[in-house]
Amino acid sequence: MRFILFFTTSICFLISCTKEIEINLPQHDTNIVVDGTIETNRHPIVLISKSADIYSSTNIDTYLSNFILDAEVKVVCNQDTTTLNLYTISNLPIESQKKLAEMLRLKDLDELQFLPPLMVYSSTDIIGNINQTYKLIIKYNEKYYTGETKIENPIPLDVLYWKGELENNNYGYGWALLSDPSNQFNAYKWEVKRTNLNSEGISIDNIFRSAKGWFFDDKYSDGLSFEFSFKNPLKRKDTTHLKEYRRYYRIGDTVVVKFSRMDESVHEFLEKKYTQLTTVGSPFSTPINIPSNMNGGALGIWAGYSPVYDTLYCYP
Repeated sequence: MRFILFFTTSICFLISCTKEIEINLPQHDTNIVVDGTIETNRHPIVLISKSADIYSSTNIDTYLSNFILDAEVKVVCNQDTTTLNLYTISNLPIESQKKLAEMLRLKDLDELQFLPPLMVYSSTDIIGNINQTYKLIIKYNEKYYTGETKIENPIPLDVLYWKGELENNNYGYGWALLSDPSNQFNAYKWEVKRTNLNSEGISIDNIFRSAKGWFFDDKYSDGLSFEFSFKNPLKRKDTTHLKEYRRYYRIGDTVVVKFSRMDESVHEFLEKKYTQLTTVGSPFSTPINIPSNMNGGALGIWAGYSPVYDTLYCYP
């Protein structure tokens, strides 16, 4: 009885000592978010939206209402200024449609037709050129936002080859040899697509895609020549392809490799964004603020790329 009385008294004491804590969450400050790109021999594409409150609804109407369609957007290169206009997806040149699908990380160009109505800023009056700096100027609600990116001189791969696995030499990774120029910052992006034809005589891949580790810099390889392998990120529709080798290229594949160089600010953005996406939800991860090369309070990235293309023939 004494124990029960002590236990009951202790519980009542603990309950009486609880205190209600009120947490004042900071108000959401709306910023504009820029997702823009320009690369060699391609027209610029810029998506502009508003940042969303983490507690806001996520229905399709909210998603569409966040896009900004009444901004003034210009790109300046040297002394030339080009105004970007709004385009629906279907009115973009086909190469710009493909680039948009790649920016949105779609699996196929055909997936664009299933997106909700979407408009992007672009212009057919300007294309990217090597060793040029492009300034993006956005005017919205009487405020100006600017960003700069450079299309660097491209750095080609030395060698590109396929090597079958010992366990099953019908499957293998792609391999490449790269000689990194010394005493300068270099960062690269890796994308691929196959040119094999399906039964209707159409290429089985119509846009470039990338796998894990699709970008890297020369922090530990400055001035070195080194070999590296890359996996297959492409969707397999061939039911005869063994599932355990789904990230391998199969003998007979023909793969176009798009190897692009980027400037340091673009790489830093991609690196921090990728780290945040891969550690989200982990209680042991360190919070990360994703950097931006936009000024004036805008978030996001204005990215320039200088790709070179090579072909991987998957034969011994």
